[in-house]
Amino acid sequence: MLLQHGKLAPTDLKNLVRRFYVLQAERVEAYKLFEEGHEAYLRTGPHYDFEHYKQLVHEITKAFCGISNEVLQIKEQLHQDFDRPDLSEHIDKLQIKEKEKLELTAKLQLAKQNAQDHPEDEDFQEKVREIKQDIIKNAAALSEILQDFKYDSEEPE
Repeated sequence: MLLQHGKLAPTDLKNLVRRFYVLQAERVEAYKLFEEGHEAYLRTGPHYDFEHYKQLVHEITKAFCGISNEVLQIKEQLHQDFDRPDLSEHIDKLQIKEKEKLELTAKLQLAKQNAQDHPEDEDFQEKVREIKQDIIKNAAALSEILQDFKYDSEEPE
């Protein structure tokens, strides 16, 4: 849907922004499945069902890659087709924080297993608490970026 000036219609921008939010919701859902899968894996200890967990990690990784690739396409479209470098910059920041969140989540899962395997060792419990704090900070940063994105994407051009 092109306008006379060769620019895309604002409705296309709205659809792109809407799709971005759908992808973020899918990411949240994938994290939930990842967490539930890890909790189920921990319940199989001390003789862990690693094969089942490895399959889950594989599926979740595929989901995150697909979401990430589409988010990057949206970022490009916002920048190139809609001349909205402000919005694409928010997505850049978001992608960095999402990558950090995934790394922290993996670290937390490992720390939780270590803490479960060594309940007598307070250092492992402490590590879990530290990583949870980092995840809380990461969530706050993600929330702030999404708020900025929402504000900037809703303001009239």
